[in-house]
Amino acid sequence: MRFRAGVGSALGAALVACLLAGLLTVAPGVPAPAQAAGASYTNPLRPTAGTRTVTNCPDPHVFRGAGGQARSWFMVCTSDPIDDRDAAATPRVSRTLPMLRSEDLVHWRYVGAATSARPSWAAPGASLWAPDVTWSPTRRRYYMTFGVTDVKDRVSGQPGCARDRAIGVAVATRPTGPWTPSPTPVVAPRRLGPGCDFAATIDPHLLEAAGTTPPVLYFGSFAGGVLAAPAAMTATGMRLTARARAVTTTRRFEAPDVVRRDGWYYLTVSTGDCCNGALSGYAVVTARSRSPYGPFLDRDGVSLLDRRPGGTPVLASSGNRWVGPGHTSTFVDRGGQWWTVYHAVDEARPFLSGGAITRRPPMLDPVDWVGGWPAVRAGRGASSTPVPVPAAQAGQRSAYRPSPVLADPPRVLDADRSDELDGDSLSDRWTWVRPPAPEDVVVAGGVLRLRTHLDSLYAGRNDAPLLLQDAPEGDYVVETRVSLERPAGGAPSGTQAGLVVHADDDRYLKLVHAVAGEIEQVGFVREASPTPRRIGITTVGPPGTTTWLRLVHTTVGAAQLYRADSSRDGVTWTRGATWRADDLGTPRIGLVAGGGEGSTATFDHLRVWSLRR
Repeated sequence: MRFRAGVGSALGAALVACLLAGLLTVAPGVPAPAQAAGASYTNPLRPTAGTRTVTNCPDPHVFRGAGGQARSWFMVCTSDPIDDRDAAATPRVSRTLPMLRSEDLVHWRYVGAATSARPSWAAPGASLWAPDVTWSPTRRRYYMTFGVTDVKDRVSGQPGCARDRAIGVAVATRPTGPWTPSPTPVVAPRRLGPGCDFAATIDPHLLEAAGTTPPVLYFGSFAGGVLAAPAAMTATGMRLTARARAVTTTRRFEAPDVVRRDGWYYLTVSTGDCCNGALSGYAVVTARSRSPYGPFLDRDGVSLLDRRPGGTPVLASSGNRWVGPGHTSTFVDRGGQWWTVYHAVDEARPFLSGGAITRRPPMLDPVDWVGGWPAVRAGRGASSTPVPVPAAQAGQRSAYRPSPVLADPPRVLDADRSDELDGDSLSDRWTWVRPPAPEDVVVAGGVLRLRTHLDSLYAGRNDAPLLLQDAPEGDYVVETRVSLERPAGGAPSGTQAGLVVHADDDRYLKLVHAVAGEIEQVGFVREASPTPRRIGITTVGPPGTTTWLRLVHTTVGAAQLYRADSSRDGVTWTRGATWRADDLGTPRIGLVAGGGEGSTATFDHLRVWSLRR
């Protein structure tokens, strides 16, 4: 999320050698009309660029103008084509940090690229990603930070690298520029190893000064994690005043943003795959701390620095047309309601023309605080029906009111499909697909133990053993409790165990406790075939030494929906994302383990309930 106290507060393509040249001609602001009774909007936002509609604006960041620009709101996005015409052009057109303007937060117009050049230290062809804009009332300037995907060899010290990323800054006295870039990076490329092994130094976010706390710059992504450092703004740029320190683990999070509320700092980050068409698994989680440098703990007290990192859900796919929502930019409207602008993917139109770029239109939704934690639409996620408009101007109030998430329907245990695994052999209801060696299966002491090997069920490698039975008719819940016992030297990345809903080896869902390099996570995987990009992955809550996994299947009209939940104690559950999977037909349900050599997956039970509406 992004929030800027008083003035408002963002991955893509190319910025600044001399930003003075890329000036924008901005249409003068017009007074915002009074809100009409019952006025509403429907996602996605549809900014205009002359007679064209902007259908792609990734990593949107929103801020309000200062002084004479205070009635105007501005949105700036990652460098990318803004529509199908740009994407189909030869050569393809990529707008460098496209900027939009609005007086009501709903109707936006494109006012040009924030710049037409790259910083002098950026490599030819570098892209400019995820901008973040801050107004400094002391300096009377706007500061725009952004990621630069490739720097010149003299900056990184390593010849021939294309991913030696850095953070840049540009300064302007007007929100639309002209922007003047700093002659050096704010954060230079950071090494992880020899050669071209550099951290993902992208996704900057600046938290303004508060009391005696100086501004804090957050930055980073999956490779290297998210870091924070104190910063000082100068007349021509910005510099860090102390060494950056980690606030998240590696591999799991990106797109940091911090808001202050009731004495807490809330660090909100995105996780999963942003840009995989209709199988994009992006989602947003948060954790909080009394210090802007952490440690940041989620609602269950789990740190974002943990080997099994936490994160309280803020926004995830909820089973409607929108998948992969994330990279939020959150603000408070003039009436006191919190909102967030973010991007998401329409399952029906996932790609720009040519199919190479995932289309990510800008979205707008209210944020509610539920038990001290932020949640988009009180946990309902991205909206696909009309929502009351924000209060964009002084004196206005939004008519939006939160509506609690509905509880699951009552459930009845299906004893014929549930198994406590308390015998010395498997019930006749079970069948194996690719049965394991007999010595790799033990049923004793009320548990099933499966020894893991390199066998996988993933994107064409289909050699993992599956233990399956028929799924119930109608809506149902399936649950297991699993412990993944790793060898003394650790488990290889990819080792996993959990639930599977299986039509065939190219059409399935699995919810697993998985090892991902140096961390562990609960992954919710969807494979669909045939598709251009067949695997979708999102994450749920943190696993524990023992992890409870639950899949909830519901039918809404013609849609077959599967929601993933997880728990570390079997009592407090984290509600995760929902995949729509109509292509599964009448699948089978069961257990899967594999992906790495030498671990043992211990399953305590498989319980099945029918849902009664």
